[in-house]
Parts: sequence; structure tokens; C-alpha cells
Amino acid sequence: MKTLPENVASYSRTTEFDENTVPAKLLQDHSTKPDVWGVIRIISGSLRYTIPSRREEIVLTAQRCGIVEPEVLHHVKPIGSVIFYIEFYR
Repeated sequence: MKTLPENVASYSRTTEFDENTVPAKLLQDHSTKPDVWGVIRIISGSLRYTIPSRREEIVLTAQRCGIVEPEVLHHVKPIGSVIFYIEFYR
């Protein structure tokens, strides 16, 4: 998983989701637009973050956020109870 570049700034964030309210599109492969990065921030619980093209599966927690690279297909899956949101950067 890459790190967030130093030259990007936050411009938006989602509402908080839990295991029951996570949008279906986040559970399927999707990507951000060109030049848009994301940070998946966990408030409580854990979430599996998968990047199929790299065969990466990372368990995200409050101590470990997920970095979403521009245009890279990925999806998430709750592991039990979870509360999280996504912050967008460009």
C-alpha cells in the first residue's frame, strides 16, 4: 500500500458508515478519479481492504488507515462491527 503524497490536500469526506450502512458500491471493485486519493479511516472495529491487481488484503483498524490511490480498483468488506469514513484528497 502506498503512502499519501505530501502535496495533496483534503477536500471532502463521506458520512460515517457501519457494517449495515456501507454503500454496496464500496463492497465491489471501484476506483477514484484521476488525481484523487482517498484515506479510509476506521473509528471502531475493522475493515478488510482489498486491491485485487496487487493481490493485497489489508485489515484496517483505528491504528491502521487505508490509502486509496487514484484509478486503482479496490473494495472493502466489514469484519464484524465497524464504523468508518473516507476522506478525499487531491
